[in-house]
Amino acid sequence: MPTDLSGWLCYLEQLHPKSIALGLERVGQVRDRLGLTPAFPLITVAGTNGKGSTCAMLERIYLEAGYRVACYTSPHLLRYNERVRVDGLEVSDADLCAAFAAVEQVRGATPLTYFEFGTLAAMEHFIQSGVDVAILEVGLGGRLDAVNIFEPACAVITSIDLDHMDYLGNSRESIGREKAGIYRKGVPAVCGEPQPPATVTDRAREVGADLRQIGQDFGFTFQEETWDFFSSCQSLPGLPPPALNGSFQLGNAACALEAVASLQTRLPLAPQAIAAGLRQVALSGRFQVCDGKPQLILDVAHNPHAAKGLAENLRRSPHAGRTLAVFAMLGDKDIAGVAAALAGEVDAWFVADISQPRGAGAATLAACLGNVALDAQVQCFGDVAAALHQACLSAGENDRIAAFGSFYTVADVMRELPTKRERVHGN
Repeated sequence: MPTDLSGWLCYLEQLHPKSIALGLERVGQVRDRLGLTPAFPLITVAGTNGKGSTCAMLERIYLEAGYRVACYTSPHLLRYNERVRVDGLEVSDADLCAAFAAVEQVRGATPLTYFEFGTLAAMEHFIQSGVDVAILEVGLGGRLDAVNIFEPACAVITSIDLDHMDYLGNSRESIGREKAGIYRKGVPAVCGEPQPPATVTDRAREVGADLRQIGQDFGFTFQEETWDFFSSCQSLPGLPPPALNGSFQLGNAACALEAVASLQTRLPLAPQAIAAGLRQVALSGRFQVCDGKPQLILDVAHNPHAAKGLAENLRRSPHAGRTLAVFAMLGDKDIAGVAAALAGEVDAWFVADISQPRGAGAATLAACLGNVALDAQVQCFGDVAAALHQACLSAGENDRIAAFGSFYTVADVMRELPTKRERVHGN
């Protein structure tokens, strides 16, 4: 067996011929051999966008209430440990290695993907840690995602839009059907998509889930500095806005609060914990504004729906100078849709190759921009670090740089900071 975390991660990447292999039979067999039957409630969170933010809010709220909270998310930015947290802290290398070893000891000849192996290891560690509640972010879709081998006490869908179409289908109806696969009979089924495809409500009805639809069963109103949450379970006036940028975060917050309300008998908490959790929540790479000049904004937006949210945030954030983009994406994403969503907000583009097998070339990005960003300057670079370096050289103190298009893009930029801007501008 491997002896350190880097060794384990290399080993996991080689276990299955495919990086993504949807299906529950293999991972379910290994779960049963491990005897993974969590006694604590699970909240499963799916969605095209917003699931990471919703998980972060749930985690922070329950932490503020004094619970021992586990959270499993993906992908990570800089360290695998980011995916597995207990009490708000990343799990140590040693504990991850122990959990991986436990899975390997019972796996036998059953092939597991990187994500499947990691999901089992995370639950093994959560059970050993004696947590009170676990929040699980779905990796892809829902129905056939490894997270779905565990029975939720509440299942949340944050949004439904076009992404991962090679696996989930090329319509909102097919994607909605896959995401609604996390719903269960008699279990609260929160839907934060204001206009869900009929496949979501059909699935909830077929299995007898307790469907809670935003705008009908719960929702929110926004005032100048506070917002009100209303629900058939609980109403909470005068809440602080979540400490995550973007008006769309109120929809994610409402989903989180409806999940909290639905579990109030099992996990009781006071309104003060909700308010404190909203104030304290933090999440890297979601319109993350970095200190310094020029201003740097990091956003993992990698599909048109998320790109529209980023464009809205840019419009709502006043600045005196230009907006420069450091832009790199994976080739199996809707590059044209992301480019079109942001074309009107960017004055100059610094596009880059991504050092991943699925990465799109800078020339491909530039070709897409040529159709929508007609007046903007576009330059191509061999990697994100070179694009960031030139953007910093080109930016004035009143300009801002937005880096987006992929988790890989944001991670590459984060590895360069803060030294890159210090070298260029002497900040």
